[in-house]
Amino acid sequence: MGLYNYRAGSKGPRFFTIPAAKIVGEEGVVYAADVHPLAIERAKGKIEREGMKNVKPMLANASDTGLPDQSIDLAFIFGLRYIAGGLENVITEMYRILKPRGVLSFEKTRESAKKMIADVEKEKRDK
Repeated sequence: MGLYNYRAGSKGPRFFTIPAAKIVGEEGVVYAADVHPLAIERAKGKIEREGMKNVKPMLANASDTGLPDQSIDLAFIFGLRYIAGGLENVITEMYRILKPRGVLSFEKTRESAKKMIADVEKEKRDK
């Protein structure tokens, strides 16, 4: 199983990375991504302390992951309000890297879930 974990904000990708790595097991891989180098360094420290071998920290934007097409089973995106590159670009990139029956999960922001979905749909219509 391939899992992509992007966390924008103060916790970076380290918050859910270790539990996710335990869930996917030794046969799976977790890509822990953030655009901030300090967040990646902190994640690397936690990964090393936990002895996780199936986690790959990535300094990358969620709108340009560099991952192969259709390589991910599940993508967790946290901090949608802070993602650089635009929400539509992030959704497009997640569609590209997710396997055909892959799942995209994103954090509910302080705004209502209905407003977030409406914003995504509006961006798509405006294109």
